Formats: sequence, structure tokens, C-alpha cells
Amino acid sequence: MQSEMILVLDFGGQYNQLIARRVRELNVYCEVHPYNMPIEKIREMNPKGIIFTGGPSNVCDDDAPRCDKEIFELGIPVLGICYGAQLMNYLLGGKVATAPVREYGHTEVDVDNGTVLFKHVSSKTVCWMSHTVYIAEAAPGFTVTATTKVCPVAAAQNVEKGLYCVQFHPEVSHTVEGNKMLENFLKRVCKCQCDWKMDSFVETSIREIREKVGNGKVLCALSGGVDSSVAAVLLSKAVGKQLTCVFVDHGLLRKHEGDEVEAVFGPEGPYDLNFVRVNAQERFYSKLAGVEEPEKKRKIIGEEFIRVFEEEAKKIGAVDFLVQGTIYPDVIESGLGKSAVIKSHHNVGGLPDCVDFKEIIEPLRLLFKDEVRKAGLELGIPENLVFRQPFPGPGLAIRIIGEVTAEKVRLVQDADAIFRQEMAKAGLDRNANQYFAALTNMRSVGCMGDERTYDYACVIRAVTTTDFMTAEFAELPWSLIGRVSSRIVNEVKGINRVLYDCTGKPPATIELE
Repeated sequence: MQSEMILVLDFGGQYNQLIARRVRELNVYCEVHPYNMPIEKIREMNPKGIIFTGGPSNVCDDDAPRCDKEIFELGIPVLGICYGAQLMNYLLGGKVATAPVREYGHTEVDVDNGTVLFKHVSSKTVCWMSHTVYIAEAAPGFTVTATTKVCPVAAAQNVEKGLYCVQFHPEVSHTVEGNKMLENFLKRVCKCQCDWKMDSFVETSIREIREKVGNGKVLCALSGGVDSSVAAVLLSKAVGKQLTCVFVDHGLLRKHEGDEVEAVFGPEGPYDLNFVRVNAQERFYSKLAGVEEPEKKRKIIGEEFIRVFEEEAKKIGAVDFLVQGTIYPDVIESGLGKSAVIKSHHNVGGLPDCVDFKEIIEPLRLLFKDEVRKAGLELGIPENLVFRQPFPGPGLAIRIIGEVTAEKVRLVQDADAIFRQEMAKAGLDRNANQYFAALTNMRSVGCMGDERTYDYACVIRAVTTTDFMTAEFAELPWSLIGRVSSRIVNEVKGINRVLYDCTGKPPATIELE
């Protein structure tokens, strides 16, 4: 896929995927793998450099995650961040101890900008600290290159061995000159050419897919969302009529969305695809009856998806490959190494044990959402499709708190349609990266006209994000929120209260369930 790559070893830190994003933004291909990746596998991947992430553990604890010490003898440059910096020094003979004063947040750091990692960085720069344990003494052979008022080793280096460490987080935007530091590591230490581009990803992916598929038949799980649409067009470019796209309308889509998907990808659309629409609304509603727990809903929907595809595949004949629009945040949030499982995704963690296909192809598995959009544009997909609002595979089932019913689906569809209409009228539909309406399982007393109501509360949510791994709530105008609230309460029978969710990610996820 690439001529050079950076390997990120994950020790469970909350910013681990952000590191990968920053590296890719600097045009170097990057992958995240568990901290205990075997040395033999690392040699096989032959990365230009390795980055250790932060993590929540105390490196001095017996059960703390630790990599093989041999990694420092591979001749591959290593950058340790936060926990990764502490681990590097701990394993190589430095002293790690509980800090006398915890450092958290914006911190002024004194750096030696005559060193390679801090070249062109201000001698006093603001960085983001988050630690209670620190490096009290750097390991033998290391030179201290940055300090703070309470941290004697805010950064250190062993140039001879190509080992560098920073106690702060250069990957977050709060570290003002963090990108310069990462760029210095990539270009000046790892000697990367920084030539990884999306067009090369598309070109290489098409070639690799052709080689893998050969004369085989391919079935694509098409939802009409950004990810599956890009995957479908990518596969179409690679194998043409060997591909059949199956669109399952599970009754959990946004208002009129089933017809919209068929208009784009069906026989009257611009793409030369074998397109099959399966109307399975009642089938999914029946499976979800009485189910309230969100993980269980995801698992049920994921398994039912696969069963529908298996049935369609039998109608088509022998199918060798199933294609899914899995993207990197799906993979990570479903659990990687020491990272916590945030939620299962039907196309990652929710697959049944036995799948009736030779192999699953996930061509976008290593891309973040904005990279998927870039790939879509590179493939010639129209902007209105590429920048369509993200929509989860389990659909409105995870925007309905509690049991899913046809009536609740109608309520959230109507409320969501109003919210999207008003966002577009206000010219804010491209300002927020994701926005939607969801239905709580809370009912409250209201008064409409002279009548008492006892109806559901609806939540509207809008966030801004680039990678969908972290997000800020969108500060929408109160006048807009007021219009949306008024329209929903007046036009959607069954909802009498509207709430605005102003929680970021973390601590919340973007979706409600």
C-alpha cells in the first residue's frame, strides 16, 4: 500500500488515534497496533519510525503494559509520548516516580530548539500535559531537551540510538507547536519523504482488490452512507460487473432515505452497478422487539444484516467476497490492544461467528472519515454524496433509547428531517460535521392548546470534528434551536419536549447509544 510507514504502538491512551491522524496529515502512512506486537512482525513491517502512545497505567506497576525491550535495538527511531516516554526511560534504566505536583492542561515548556525534535520551535512553548507520574531522571545515554517548573525531564533524546521522548502530547491542538515536533521526527529523524497521498491509496487499492478477487463474485453491503458508497464505487472501479450491491432497507433509515439510495445507485442512477434492494423492515422490527440494551441491539442488527446478505448471495449464486464500509474509528472503538471497547459496530464487533463467505473485504478499514471523503472525491463521486451526513450502520435503532418500534422510528424520522431542513436553511449544514435528532425513553407532561399531553422528549445533537474520534458540541444559534424545537413539537405528534445535547466526545460518544 505504501513505500514508507510509521508504526504507532497503542498503550491505551485516549489520544492514540489522533497521533495516527497527525502523521497522515503530514503525508506519511501510519498504522496503529497493540503495544505487545511481536518483534518479528515489526521487522516484517519495516516501519521508518515507531511512536509509543500515552496510556492510563503507572509504568512502575507490575501489570503495566510493556513492550519488548528489544524494540530499542532494531535501529528504528522511536518517539515515546507521555506514558510511552516514561516506559522508554523505565526500561532503559531511568528513574520514574510520582510527581510532587500533577501537571494537567496548558503548560509552558522550556525546550532546547537546537535539538532535532525542537528545530524551529520557540524556546518557550505551550504544551498539553496530563500526568501524575514523571521521569525523575533520564536513562543513561539520554540528554534532557525540555523542562518545566515541576518536570525535570519534559523531553529527552538519545541521538545515537534514535530514541526520543516527550512527557507532553504533541498530537493535540493544545500543544501549540506540536505539529512542528511531529514533522521534525518524521522528516529529520525518520527521513520520511512525506509523499503518501490519497490518489496513491485509491490507485493501489484498486490494483490490490483486482488481484485479490480475480474472477470471483463480490457482494457489497451498501447502506447509502458515505463509507459504504465510497467502498461500492471503489469496488466497482476494480471489478465492474463482478460486483453486486445489496441495499437492505431495515426500516431504520432516515426519512425517505431508502428511495434516495435507490435513486442514486439503482438502475436509473449514474453508476453501472448490479443493485438489489431488500425491504426487510418487518423482519428487523420483529428481531428488535422488547430489546432495550444498546449493545444487544447492535449485535442483533449486525447478525441480521449478514443473514440477509447470505440469502441474497444464494440467489445470485456462489459469492466469494463480502465488502463492507468499515473505517478506522469503527475498528478502534470496537477494541484494539489495551484500548477500551467503546461500542461494537455491526461491521466489526457485531459479526456472527459463522459467515457464509470466503473472505470479507474492507477497503476503507485504515481510513479516517475525512480520508474516506477525500477518497470519494478522488473516485469522482459527487460532493453532495461525499459530504452526506454520517449515519451509523445500526441506523435509528441507536438513536432511539430503549425498545425500537415502528412508531418510535416514525417520530425520530420526522424530528430528524425537520432538524436537517432547518440546518440547511440556516446555511449551517456544512459547519457541523454530524447532526441529528434522537428519541429518549423519557416521557413528560406537556400542554398543547387546552389538552394535557404525556409524550416523548426528543434530543437534537450537533458536533464539530475532523476525525470522529473526538468532537466538540456545535454552538448553534439559539434562534435556530428555538425554530427546530417549535417545529418538532408542533409537527411531530408524540413529542412534546426538545432538548439540546451539549456534551463533547469524550466523555460522551457522538451517537446517543
